Amino acid sequence: METVILAVVIAVVVLGALGGLIVGSRRRKSLPPPPPKTPDITAPPAEPHVGDEAETPRDEPRRTIEEVDLPGGPAPVVVEEPPVVEAPEIEIPEPTAGRLVRLRTRLSRSQNALGKGLLTLLSREHLDEDTWEEIEDTLLTADVGVQPTQELVERLRERVRVLGTRTPEELRGLLRDELLTLVGTDVDRTVKTEPEDRKPGIVMVVGVNGTGKTTTTGKLARVLVADGRTVVLGAADTFRAAAADQLQTWGERVGAYTVRGPEAGDPASVAFDAVKEGKEMGVDVVLIDTAGRLHTKTGLMDELGKVKRVVEKHAPLDEVLLVLDATTGQNGLVQARVFAEVVDITGIVLTKLDGTAKGGIVVAVQRELGVPVKLIGLGEGADDLAPFEPEAFVDALIGD
Repeated sequence: METVILAVVIAVVVLGALGGLIVGSRRRKSLPPPPPKTPDITAPPAEPHVGDEAETPRDEPRRTIEEVDLPGGPAPVVVEEPPVVEAPEIEIPEPTAGRLVRLRTRLSRSQNALGKGLLTLLSREHLDEDTWEEIEDTLLTADVGVQPTQELVERLRERVRVLGTRTPEELRGLLRDELLTLVGTDVDRTVKTEPEDRKPGIVMVVGVNGTGKTTTTGKLARVLVADGRTVVLGAADTFRAAAADQLQTWGERVGAYTVRGPEAGDPASVAFDAVKEGKEMGVDVVLIDTAGRLHTKTGLMDELGKVKRVVEKHAPLDEVLLVLDATTGQNGLVQARVFAEVVDITGIVLTKLDGTAKGGIVVAVQRELGVPVKLIGLGEGADDLAPFEPEAFVDALIGD
């Protein structure tokens, strides 16, 4: 019995295994074969060029035989063209005629305290001693100077006493007349640049550093060019860094040639060469900018005297212009005295008269040196140097 049951179990297992094999084979037979893959088509290799690797042909720039570097040959020489240096544009300076009149408004803004102060005091109904003392203080504060102040007050006292009742118009006219007398209207204020027997005229500019000396020299060149003159500049200030560059820049703006020497070189030599060059070029004027001498240094002042003597080996100086900073007031007179002892000052240039300067310095410095103010600087602009005109100056002082 047991043998029969074991046989039956074995038969069932064998039949189950055979059934699984038959089903699996049928399933494999029923699945369709996968589609064939599209073969990758690769372009056939191109024929290689001679000396090149095989690759797809492409357009290539062709070189001439001159462009092909031959082995062992010399390196090509590259010729660089020099940079083009543009000449500076020549400026046309503003005409000098009436320049101070055009700048009158600017001058009056900074100077009318003097004129208006005097007019206010003189307009008082009773002019007692206290009032006259105030008038004196106003004049002294404006740097007119002690002696000129006393003279002006005495004349004003006399004229007011004779005039009696005073209208504002009469007072203005009275003050204008007296200030014109004090400033001086009968003085020759022309900058001498046209000697009768020779060319060029020679002008030397002197002064302490910081007064605007080199700038004034450049502006004076513009004034002369505006009047139709030809100019050579001599950069004899060899002790101050960049002074020669500054002067040359001023000259280039108006087409004036600048003679310069090495830094810390002999200023007398530069001045001598400038006059020589001016003669050879046939220009009208040579302007020589000298080093800013400290008036307390005897050796430096002696050097300035040497420059003058060397220049005069060519010809006498026609002008020696002393540049003074108008804002220094009475302190500028100390400088003026020492410079006058070393060189013969022929004219004065007052710079910075448009700021806090007091117009009375014009009177004081003329009285101190006995030479006229010929030019005044009224600002930082290139054309703000003006010939001094007493009438326009006094009108600016007392205002409208």
